[in-house]
Amino acid sequence: MSFLFDKSYYEISPKNGCSPFQTMIAYLGGSAFQTIVDNPVTAYRQLVQQYAKGLDGKAVDPAIARAEANAVFKNAPVSASLSGLVPRLIGVGFKRVPKFGILLGVSYFLEEGGNVGYTAATAASIFSAPFINPIRMIEKQQRAFYKTTGVEKPIKEILKEAASQNFRPLFRGTIPLMGHSLASATTGLVGQPQLQKWIKEQLATSPAGSKLGTFATGLISSAAVSPIYIVMTNPLSRLEVIMQTSAIKGKAISLPAAIKEVIVDSKEFGLRGIFRGQGIGVAKAIISLTMFHQGRIYLTEAFKERNERLGYIKPS
Repeated sequence: MSFLFDKSYYEISPKNGCSPFQTMIAYLGGSAFQTIVDNPVTAYRQLVQQYAKGLDGKAVDPAIARAEANAVFKNAPVSASLSGLVPRLIGVGFKRVPKFGILLGVSYFLEEGGNVGYTAATAASIFSAPFINPIRMIEKQQRAFYKTTGVEKPIKEILKEAASQNFRPLFRGTIPLMGHSLASATTGLVGQPQLQKWIKEQLATSPAGSKLGTFATGLISSAAVSPIYIVMTNPLSRLEVIMQTSAIKGKAISLPAAIKEVIVDSKEFGLRGIFRGQGIGVAKAIISLTMFHQGRIYLTEAFKERNERLGYIKPS
């Protein structure tokens, strides 16, 4: 964390008109905005994937799992929609500071300025996973027992159970998370902005297209990237859900056991078994990517305007 005391961390970059510190704040602000907006969809998707297995331990038809998730939301719409939001917002700090810190740190080291590349995305995905996983585990544990209890599991209780095992359960699912995080970073943090830039350039040549703003082009690029992202991450998300929603006090589900469960599901229900939650996942990805980048762009532009107003940089 010594970089926080480095003078260069607060110096304005001529490439994007912001300092590394301001860029980091813009990324965190966009992440917080995205987290609040997409939480109901995130909660619903987890339940659809979690209910792939009945209380008897056998795989159930995706339609039945979806009906059970719907029942939870009908019985407690507000509670279910807000479930896991607190750890996710806390995670904006614990999860995003390491991830975005590594992402932007490597990016600036490689002199990419405000644009991040695939090398930075790969480094951020691998090295931030140990920081991210405990938050995701707590988030999923809060919703894991809705079907039997009807209420959200308290964070304090989750931490108490994990503490009895030296907090090792909080790191369940770290390996699939690394793959998930890599796909997320390469498509969402790198691919989406590049695609949005290309779309704006293409639309600028037509009278109607040139009138589209940042939000519209962001929505189009998110819609284009999201199906690719979901195809890459949905099986990995399934593995995370399987490994992270089992009772902390019970036996942990290993990665090979989770993979075996997905294989059994696919044998019985085909592609519907592998890609449970795929449709809602695409919707979630479009919402998440659009909200994150809109929040990030808004804050980045606000910082840039401030820097111009104070004379730190020349007006563009």
